[in-house]
Amino acid sequence: MSQRILVVDDDKQIVRLVKTYLEEAGYNVLTSLDGEDALRVIRHERPDLIVLDIQLPKQDGWEITRRLRAEELFAHVPILMLTARVEDMDKILGLELGADDYLTKPFNPREVVARVRAILRRSQTPPSAARILQHGGLRLDLDQHRLTLDGQPIELTPTEFALLKTFMENPRHAFTRSELIEKSMGYAYEGLDRTLDSHIKNLRKKIEVDVSAPRYIETVFGVGYRLRGESAE
Repeated sequence: MSQRILVVDDDKQIVRLVKTYLEEAGYNVLTSLDGEDALRVIRHERPDLIVLDIQLPKQDGWEITRRLRAEELFAHVPILMLTARVEDMDKILGLELGADDYLTKPFNPREVVARVRAILRRSQTPPSAARILQHGGLRLDLDQHRLTLDGQPIELTPTEFALLKTFMENPRHAFTRSELIEKSMGYAYEGLDRTLDSHIKNLRKKIEVDVSAPRYIETVFGVGYRLRGESAE
């Protein structure tokens, strides 16, 4: 069964364009032109991924993302944001609310398809000999796509899950930002450093007791990030 993508934008031309390219790529595409209708479609149809414009009538993309990430049933649904805003803070806000990626308008529809594929790929765990990864109090179940911290469940977005999986499969390895982007996000793209930093910030908020003195994800100055050794103080 084809994966279902919901495209939400109040520009009918953009919706038609993105829908055409996604359908040619083999996806089943649902569409919506405003925020209220988008939420209705999401709750009734449960799409596999949402391509979401920020500037929408009735409810904007930020509010939709905030509401979905607060609901257990939809906390894991991947979100690719589309934005006409070029300011970094607008993009970072969307990522900090829980979006998995963003594209700035105008965009190439082929890039939308590539991003959708990459996000869906990292939201699905490939076959692996090690189905459970553990590090300190972190326990990552690859089959159930589930994280617990000291026995307590932690909700992660697909991108956060992919990042943590990369760290836990390579403990103590110092990743450059570009290396982390390629290994966990599935593609290389210039300008994604700020995107990665936002995802790391979100992940730290969920797994660290004190984000200013992280127990798990350590900043390696001049390089990038690594998962600290279990015996590290």
